[in-house]
Amino acid sequence: MAKSKEQDILTSVAESIGSTLGAIAAKADAAADAAKEALGRQSVAHHAKRTTKKVVRKAKRAASSAKKTARSVKRKAVRTTRSTVRRAKSAVGRRSKAKR
Repeated sequence: MAKSKEQDILTSVAESIGSTLGAIAAKADAAADAAKEALGRQSVAHHAKRTTKKVVRKAKRAASSAKKTARSVKRKAVRTTRSTVRRAKSAVGRRSKAKR
C-alpha cells in the first residue's frame, strides 16, 4: 500500500512537471513566432516592396516631367509657327500694298 501511495504521488508530480514544461514550451513557441513576425517586416521581401514603390514613384515623376517638357516644346513650336505665319502675312500684305 505504501508503494501505491508513493507511486501515485510520483505520478502526480511527473504530470505537473510535464504540464509545466508543456506550458513553457508553448510560450517559447509563441515568443519565437512573434520574433519571426517582428523580424519579418524587415525582411528582404519588405525591402524589395519598398524599393519597388520607390522606383515606381520615380518613374511616374520622370514621365510627368517628360510630358510637361513635351507640352512646353509643342507650345513653343506652335507659338513660333504662328508668329512666322503672321510675319509672312504682313510681309505679303505690305508687298501687295506697295505694288498698288
